[in-house]
Amino acid sequence: MHGMSTYFIRRLLLIPVTFIAITFMVYAVLRLVPGGPIEQAQMQIKMAMMQEGGAGAMLGQTGDVQIPEDAMKELKEYYHLDKSIPEGYSRWFWGILHLDFGTSYIYGKPVLDVIVSKFPISVYFGLIGYFASWIICIPLGVSKAIRHKTGYDTATSVLVFIGYSIPGFVACLILLMMFGGGSFWDFVPLGGFRSDNWSQLGFFAKILDQVHHTIVPLIGYLIGGFASMTILMKNSLLDNLGADYVRTAFAKGLSERRVIFVHAMRNSLIPLTVGIGQALGLLFAGSFLIEKTCNIPGMGLLGYNSIIQRDYPIILGVLVFMVLIRLTGNIFSDVIWAMIDPRIRFGK
Repeated sequence: MHGMSTYFIRRLLLIPVTFIAITFMVYAVLRLVPGGPIEQAQMQIKMAMMQEGGAGAMLGQTGDVQIPEDAMKELKEYYHLDKSIPEGYSRWFWGILHLDFGTSYIYGKPVLDVIVSKFPISVYFGLIGYFASWIICIPLGVSKAIRHKTGYDTATSVLVFIGYSIPGFVACLILLMMFGGGSFWDFVPLGGFRSDNWSQLGFFAKILDQVHHTIVPLIGYLIGGFASMTILMKNSLLDNLGADYVRTAFAKGLSERRVIFVHAMRNSLIPLTVGIGQALGLLFAGSFLIEKTCNIPGMGLLGYNSIIQRDYPIILGVLVFMVLIRLTGNIFSDVIWAMIDPRIRFGK
């Protein structure tokens, strides 16, 4: 027990170090790559001048916008780019410690307010997708193990590997093309979290509308871990069914159902706990590609758009949440692993 406590304390102490290392590297890269807010301001000025039909004195010989030095200094101060990378990161990190994530370039609002408004949507889809994976994949894996090398096992294996070969966002795209608005069936909406008139609908109409908007993203989330979780459950149960303690249980006269679902199942679930940390990241931070494909206004789509639009405060804000969730999620996986399997002893 002492060794386990020491292990978790070490892991907790590593979180700040890992967090600083990751966020500093991303901050430095964002400061060094072209296409930042200054370059975008230059592009907007250039486009405005071209639409007005005049080049003016602000366009150089190469066609680049020549912003006056005073205006450039004000822009850098406004976007907090007037400091060196270490000093700029220190100021940003100090703000994070005080829950000041800065102001979004695009939305013009505090970053934390923007993220909090998107957070529940990603949690909604992440929770439903995660629990659906367990509800479907574990029984399927158990049934495949019990009927190993039968026609049922072969048929379901084909289904599993077809799912494994299709990325979640591609499955969403195919379903939207086949069943989305404007198609022959026109069964599901083309995207979004809810209909525009959702607040005006009745109670049951709201539920039906939410279900319609959930079907396609749910399949996308589900198919991502469908194959791996099913096969992992099957192989783990097969290994435990061949173990000595299972043969001893059968020798004592216990029923097959009790041996499988009481004795073997508990140990078979242990390998699945390893992925809980990664699942928590998807659960709370959303999926960039699925939310983009289905136009879901969650954390994933927010992060994707912030990268495209070079909204550095939003990028770093989303990164903070994702890093902390992944780091704590991995520790949470170890805790559950130790709770399920009392044989686990972490190194001292």
